[in-house]
Amino acid sequence: METRKVGRTGLWIDTLGVGGAPLGGRFVDLTDGEALQIVKTAQDAGIRYFDTAPWYGFGRSERAVGDALRGTDYVLSDKVGRLLRPGAVADPMEFGMINPLPFHVIYDYSYDGIMRAFEDNLHRLGLDRIDILFAHDIGEMTHGAENIRHFEDLRTSGYRAMDELRRSGVVKAIGIGVNENAACMEALGIGDWDVFLLAGRYTLLEQTALDELFPACEAAGTSIICGGPFNSGILVGRDTWNYAKAPPEVMAKAKQLADVADAHNVPLAAAALQFPLGHPLVTSVIPGPRDPKELKEIIAWFTMSIPPEFWEDLRARGLLADGAPVPGSVAQRR
Repeated sequence: METRKVGRTGLWIDTLGVGGAPLGGRFVDLTDGEALQIVKTAQDAGIRYFDTAPWYGFGRSERAVGDALRGTDYVLSDKVGRLLRPGAVADPMEFGMINPLPFHVIYDYSYDGIMRAFEDNLHRLGLDRIDILFAHDIGEMTHGAENIRHFEDLRTSGYRAMDELRRSGVVKAIGIGVNENAACMEALGIGDWDVFLLAGRYTLLEQTALDELFPACEAAGTSIICGGPFNSGILVGRDTWNYAKAPPEVMAKAKQLADVADAHNVPLAAAALQFPLGHPLVTSVIPGPRDPKELKEIIAWFTMSIPPEFWEDLRARGLLADGAPVPGSVAQRR
């Protein structure tokens, strides 16, 4: 598996990783044994990079990932900002959780909250290290008006906790994991971040991150991991986008992309997986496979050869943002 360097750190990660949301039962009903098999299938294919979070199944994903990775060679990212407290939520499906653990979330981006969350994560994982630590879902998309308070906690003390963990060598890299460009831009103003996990904002469907965020990240030495490369499923033929039913205009663009893909005999999902890595700032894409068969399909898409004419056709039809580099381009090789 090809690797790329994370920011200015000495850490290298696979260009294809595994997102751990489904392993916690987020939007999918799977057993712990099936979660373990997904990780083993990835490892057998040479994938070492995995991502998880307390949010996914209220700790269930961390337990599954930790059990699978223990004693193996891995690179792991996990997240802080949410503390788990005993007591099940009344309706887990309100949060897209199927059969989660009996906990609920308390948000805390302060120094003490970050440090407590980091230790809790290690305990649930049953591992002695986390390589990349993200402050999770800081932003208006998650918190609305409350984000002002949460971001101030991160700015005034939470970032200091994350920086201390990095400086002491306990973690190798720090960043934020979000779904919105604005949150990343705001975070750049409060500290020195190694990498942002950005879901859904730099994909074959949408390249809004090119406008301001990517130039700012390049100047700061902050790399990007692309989560949600299928935009919640719409780029693999489903009708979901941003974790909800896609609006008509998004469905229409997805169909245009699919028509071009069909004309070149290219699976749209393969193009969606490979496209983000055309940008030199992007170190990895991390789809969330829901079963071993789906993961094997993802690996096949990822390694598939895509003709240059396909990318040229997309650009000619105005389906890619101006300046968006594609796999194999000069910009990618810089």
